[in-house]
Amino acid sequence: ARSLGLLAGVAAFCLAVSQASAESLRASYALSIIGVPIGNADAAASIEPGGYKIDIGLRLSGLAALVTKAKGAATANGVIANGAVLSNAYANTTANANETRTVRMGLASGTVRAVEISPPFLDMDERVPVTQAHKTSILDPVSALVMSVPPGQPLVGQSACDRTIPVYDGLVRFNVSLFYKGMRNVHAKGYTGPVSVCSARYTPISGYKLDSQSTRYMAQNRDMEVWLAPMAQAHVVVPYYIKIGTKQGSLVIQAVDFHLGERRAQNN
Repeated sequence: ARSLGLLAGVAAFCLAVSQASAESLRASYALSIIGVPIGNADAAASIEPGGYKIDIGLRLSGLAALVTKAKGAATANGVIANGAVLSNAYANTTANANETRTVRMGLASGTVRAVEISPPFLDMDERVPVTQAHKTSILDPVSALVMSVPPGQPLVGQSACDRTIPVYDGLVRFNVSLFYKGMRNVHAKGYTGPVSVCSARYTPISGYKLDSQSTRYMAQNRDMEVWLAPMAQAHVVVPYYIKIGTKQGSLVIQAVDFHLGERRAQNN
């Protein structure tokens, strides 16, 4: 469940946006496990000169909905400065048949200033403490999908993949490291073109339970992959496809509708 939240809900959108234009993304993703459909996710992103806003919705369907009745929504916004994505605010609400939980986080230049979790987790004394250093120079899970590419570097290739993303979701601090594997061409409604194929690794830092089998499994997991599609105007790459190996089989999050758009920025 947490791997769904991390990566769907596993890493958007910014850098080098011209002062005259803005770029948007509207995408729908199909979720499946061992080939069986289990739900859908929708993403909407707007990148204005100097800032971004991303909204994500997730809902399970079919047999998965009968088992968990889970759904979720998350949003994040921030600024773009010196080619870096800097989170300002993050909110995430998840619900199942038994409970609804909301996480809100306020940040300044990538440093966490406040976290509110309602209802609070009752097992905090069983978790590895999250220090203030662990809450500095981080990205929230939604802004972590924003992957800038250095100026002058191609949007498809090694420069798109090779990076380590420091993430904090209000409870757990972890890194996601990406490594270039190759390139392939894809086709979805709204987009036909190349993507960069990256292998992914998960490294827990703090906030997790010491006896957590799921954390141990993810840290040892070699069966994770992300395909990144280019957004030319914003000079960033965004997830098109995510695969996460689980004990039940491969969880796949794949774009079926992927629309990139350029529009004129609003004048102040």
